[in-house]
Amino acid sequence: MSFVPEHAVKAWISEFGVAVPNGVTVPAGGDVEAAAGRLTPPLVVKAYGPGLLHKSDAGAVRLGLGSAAGAAEAAAEMLGRLTDAEGILVEEQSAPGVEVIIGAVRDPAFGPVLLVGLGGVWTEVLHDTALRLLPITEHDAYDMLAELRGQALLDGFRGKPGIDRAALVKTMLSVGEALATREFAEFELNPVICSPTGAVAVDARLIEPAPAGRSEGTSRAGIVPPLQEETHEAANPKVTFDALFAPRAIAVVGASTKRPNFGNMFLGFYQQVFKGELYAVHPTAAEIDGVPCVPSLAEADVDYALVAVPAGQCAEVLSQAAGIPFVQVMSGGFRETGDDAAEAALKAAIPEGTRLLGPNCMGVYSPAGGQTFIGGKAGSSGRISVVSQSGGLAGEVIKVGEARGLRYARVATVGNSLDVSPAELLTFFAGDDETSAIGLYLEDPRDGRALYEALGASGKPVVALIGGRSDQGRAAAASHTGGMISDGRVWQALARQTGLSIVTSQDDLIGVLDFFDLHGGRTVPDDRDVLVIGPSGGASVLAADVFDAAGLLLGALPETATAPLKALGLGAGTSIANPLEIPVGPRGNPTLVSTAVQEILEHRPYADVVTHVNVQSFFTYGDSVEPLLAYVAAVGALQAAVPSTRITLVTRNGECAPAGVEEQVRATARAAGVPVYRNMEAAAVAISAGKTSIWSR
Repeated sequence: MSFVPEHAVKAWISEFGVAVPNGVTVPAGGDVEAAAGRLTPPLVVKAYGPGLLHKSDAGAVRLGLGSAAGAAEAAAEMLGRLTDAEGILVEEQSAPGVEVIIGAVRDPAFGPVLLVGLGGVWTEVLHDTALRLLPITEHDAYDMLAELRGQALLDGFRGKPGIDRAALVKTMLSVGEALATREFAEFELNPVICSPTGAVAVDARLIEPAPAGRSEGTSRAGIVPPLQEETHEAANPKVTFDALFAPRAIAVVGASTKRPNFGNMFLGFYQQVFKGELYAVHPTAAEIDGVPCVPSLAEADVDYALVAVPAGQCAEVLSQAAGIPFVQVMSGGFRETGDDAAEAALKAAIPEGTRLLGPNCMGVYSPAGGQTFIGGKAGSSGRISVVSQSGGLAGEVIKVGEARGLRYARVATVGNSLDVSPAELLTFFAGDDETSAIGLYLEDPRDGRALYEALGASGKPVVALIGGRSDQGRAAAASHTGGMISDGRVWQALARQTGLSIVTSQDDLIGVLDFFDLHGGRTVPDDRDVLVIGPSGGASVLAADVFDAAGLLLGALPETATAPLKALGLGAGTSIANPLEIPVGPRGNPTLVSTAVQEILEHRPYADVVTHVNVQSFFTYGDSVEPLLAYVAAVGALQAAVPSTRITLVTRNGECAPAGVEEQVRATARAAGVPVYRNMEAAAVAISAGKTSIWSR
């Protein structure tokens, strides 16, 4: 690492409009008193040198000095004590104000990340900060400040005036502009003193990469490409994945004539679903399991080849794939096991014009194209597409999702993403007419900057489940900023900037995809309000807690709806409020909920309505499934009647129903465009995703 002296950092950032104190520098042995005489007390004296990164800890800062002579005396004491000191910085001391930190680090996956938070001791004690990927917009800057738990300090407290937020936002934008022009590892202004009249950076720190990482002749202020790495998209702007998901012909490498293995398993899968030409690759056999053989990939006239041989043989096999658009290496034993050399050899073996999926991945699923990596009959084709770095999890998302009624267009597992990246597939899905909603499971995005750009341009709702978001023990950072940025926080920043929805479980990933699939085409009011309606006061109270925790609002019912609701018989013994308690059961009117909701919507629009039902009550106090199905049908009719509202059904205690009833309920509701969840928590996650996705941007 290379540490730039504070005065040099301040001189640089001031060129971009960041306000800094008036000051002078004096080399060791220079006349500090004469230099300080040109400044207005009180003064601040700081020593600078290569070992003085944390000046306060080293006793290299003195504040409140009343004269040039006092500054000279303090400087002499420091220079006599600090062996690393090369000189002295003397500045006019800024008036007190609210201290803020503005910092940045270069994240290994996503590139430059900006942080803002309460500065000074608050930085160390509270870690009250907000993050965004650079570059940021003015909207991003204001949104970051609003995200701070202690933002009330910025507005004024106990009679103190609020700060000039516009000046602080300008400083944040100026920092982003400056960092776009310079190599850096970490950057920090701490504190920036904010007042009603402006924002002044009184301390500045810039840490650059080690000199060995720079090209010869690059200066400290050397210009670098702004905020992005070279990606495969840039090299292949017109890449298409049509042949990946609907190949004309497929070859499987690795099937055995003697002992069944993964290659044989995939041949069996394809024999069930693939309608095109299918080949096995074997040096001597004429056929395997009834599939004709070719001796090598060089003789295979196919669009897609699946390689299931030991890791040590994969590079040689791949080198024979010239002319084949897509090759998938299922085999593991590469970077995921620490064998970077094997993965490098595999990359070097990719023929020009061939794209590699994997290694360490299961492959592709596309019912319309005959692609599969799971056994059994393929499901019906739908409009949901998924990219996953885990083949096993992708298989679960497919099978569990299809059991719940979801239908998939295209699913790709990418494993180590050596060549084909999640960002490329996301870009393809965004422009794919067959895809309306996108799911992601990611651990290492490989090219996070490209993913960020693809998400920002997607135009379609995207939900992601991220593995390994906790702090993974990064090397100790030299600045406060570096210590407060973790993988999880960067992903949340990415979500805020792009409209990506992030969930924390596989079940919620499926649930949000269900919501996106059924409600994606609706134009609804742009708000965070939810109307909750159903039986049981206790369930309604708990629902209010759940939706509040999800950041959703149970907006008050319009007063003008009170009389019509009472005319329906509601409110007897309960209040007319949101959540609205309404009798639903085996002996109740199945259309009452639908009537009440339409009455409310006549007086006030709600983007989302959650209608919940206690399934257990239908079979404790009744003996037929028909009243429950009649209620579900009425909810479906309600959705048809109010297309500008998203209706969601929660079937509480569904396990109390006889076998097969839950499936009937789900199928009936889904056919009407209504997603079904077994609890309020799952519904809240899905609705929150719907409100924060691309639809609301």
